[in-house]
Amino acid sequence: MGKNACRKALTETLEIMAKEDPRIVVLTSDARGSVTLNHFVSELPDQFVEVGIAEQNEIGVAAGMAVSGLIPYVCAPAPFLSARSLEQIKVDVAYSHTNVKICGVSGGISYGALGGSHHSLNDVAAIRPMEGMTVLLPADAVQTKWMVREIAKIDGPAYMRMGRNGVEDIYSSQEAETFQIGRAHMLLDGRDFTLIATGEMVWHAKTAAELLREKGIYGRLLDMHTIKPLDESAVLEAARDTKCIITVEEHSVMGGLGSAVAEVCSQNSPIPMRILGIPDQHVIAGESSEVFHYYKIDGVGIADTVEKFLNFLKEGGR
Repeated sequence: MGKNACRKALTETLEIMAKEDPRIVVLTSDARGSVTLNHFVSELPDQFVEVGIAEQNEIGVAAGMAVSGLIPYVCAPAPFLSARSLEQIKVDVAYSHTNVKICGVSGGISYGALGGSHHSLNDVAAIRPMEGMTVLLPADAVQTKWMVREIAKIDGPAYMRMGRNGVEDIYSSQEAETFQIGRAHMLLDGRDFTLIATGEMVWHAKTAAELLREKGIYGRLLDMHTIKPLDESAVLEAARDTKCIITVEEHSVMGGLGSAVAEVCSQNSPIPMRILGIPDQHVIAGESSEVFHYYKIDGVGIADTVEKFLNFLKEGGR
């Protein structure tokens, strides 16, 4: 166990896969260093395309490759992929149902110190409603390696978003054998509350759940690595079995994981909920840890919110 970067796990796995299958090609937009693709390029130059700073073209070229029978992985910074090329993702990938795998690196507030222009906080909200898109966020490097291989098996488009920095290992390689796309992974069980987290927030949610256990408050923790298709059965079981649901994501509180969970609960099994993430306001600049702490989406902040929410419910609030 230790800290490993999901982006490095992405490119290392892609290199192995591309050596096994010549149909796999990788595209980037002047981001070889940022995505950690330099070794891939030196090993497999004929399976790599550099488009320069032209994200719209990058998606269009990838769609053309997919139509030609290749399996393109577009690997570039998430804030630019999800904003500059949104129409191309909508038309050339989702609407046309092309077999393009979009891998957004440095998502959320990975570029925190660079400010709002480099944040990727509405990408899930923008891409999740697109027809036929699979949307996934890995929690650690082990899950990233599994996910990169699994999306190759999907005959259709996928959006996979990860951070930039090293993150704590949550899973072992043996545990990866139990993962399934569209199926939440339960890390802890309990009846007092349910935490549903995605991406790198899973580690912080796990820390929060463990802090609460020290106080005798036992909650369920779900790693919702697939936001679309969402594991509705896991959500409804949580609504039935526990007192409340709190979602945690490195994303705007609007349109992401929290919204997806609320859509299911409000129509099938209403339950008290809180959605934790980045609020609808100008986001502070700073290192990721500083931003997480400020918005109370680190372990201590999440635990505090859960405890206060449970007290509020105990006093009769909803």
